[in-house]
Amino acid sequence: QHFGANRTEALRKTVGNSVILALLSSVVLLILGQMIARPVLLLLQTPTDILESSLLYLRIMYMGVPIVMAYNLSACILRSLGDGKTPLYAMIVAAVVNILLDLLFVLGFGLGIGGAAAATLIAQMVSCIFCLCHLGRIELLKLTPSDFRFQKGLPLCLFLLGAPMAFQNAVISIGGMIVQFVLNGFGVLFIAGFTATNKLYGVLEIAATSYGYAMVTYTSQNLGAGRIDRIRKGMRAALLIAMATSVLISVCMLSGGRQILSCFISGTPDQFKQTLQIACFYLSVMSICLPILYILHVTRSVIQGMGNTVLPMISGIIQLFMRSGTAVFLPRLIGKTGIFYAEIMAWAGAVMILSVSYFIVIKKTENRFSAKNTKEADSS
Repeated sequence: QHFGANRTEALRKTVGNSVILALLSSVVLLILGQMIARPVLLLLQTPTDILESSLLYLRIMYMGVPIVMAYNLSACILRSLGDGKTPLYAMIVAAVVNILLDLLFVLGFGLGIGGAAAATLIAQMVSCIFCLCHLGRIELLKLTPSDFRFQKGLPLCLFLLGAPMAFQNAVISIGGMIVQFVLNGFGVLFIAGFTATNKLYGVLEIAATSYGYAMVTYTSQNLGAGRIDRIRKGMRAALLIAMATSVLISVCMLSGGRQILSCFISGTPDQFKQTLQIACFYLSVMSICLPILYILHVTRSVIQGMGNTVLPMISGIIQLFMRSGTAVFLPRLIGKTGIFYAEIMAWAGAVMILSVSYFIVIKKTENRFSAKNTKEADSS
């Protein structure tokens, strides 16, 4: 919004304060993550034969929290300045690096779960460096020491703006933990198949995430400029593009997903066959329902771009109940594969709430700007 309204000094101070808050948060999360890793795995009733390897994976991933925080912040800054391409390229490069290193470390070097975690960490580092290098070239963001000093009211403003989004993500993660708790009772092979498909989840979602980030930037800039009409047009265009992209990705995964999944599965021939069958079924469910996820990302991001973080937070709570409720009860009705629909139901529940919310928020925003323009016209 500062960039759209051409408030350069306020923009730099906001970036500087955001850097300090992100640094402090990442240190706290890193320490907290290392402390609770084992208790969380025990709470989720992780099978004893994969407990230690799961713990190793978590500890390595928590070490990368500052890297993830740095990437997310730098990517958000770039998008806020209208550069949505660089974060997208960074995500694509990271996804490719992650897959290649997974194959190298796990299949090539036999490093197991630790190798998979290291591959993810290195991929995140690559994306982070990619974005930071581009940030360093932007003259507008040549920060001075004074920009890093906390400005009166600004840290609280940033916290209040980010807290609902953080809570939303936390709620979604809790839903994921409940799914994992149920999943851990289905045996190691079922867990392996489920996990193999989740490795591709990032690839399935990468375009949706990019469209979402782009729409946050697009919406906030046009909000700052008072162009609500462009927000409406952008929303319609983004939904059409997102739907077309999701259908294309779905077709690719349904036709070639089996070959990709086979690269992430190991074991005896019988174990390999069972695990691959589970993974392929889960991938087919996700692929067919992928358009719902893309609608979710676009709609939620537009609402966030208009400065409303409470409604997306509420949608996150809906996702928690839909995901956990489906994971707990549906397998009892149709068997273990019922857990595959937990994610889909979470997407669908959130989309229903966000779709209604969008029309309410856009209408209120239009009325607010209309009243403001009328007042200014009367005073002049």
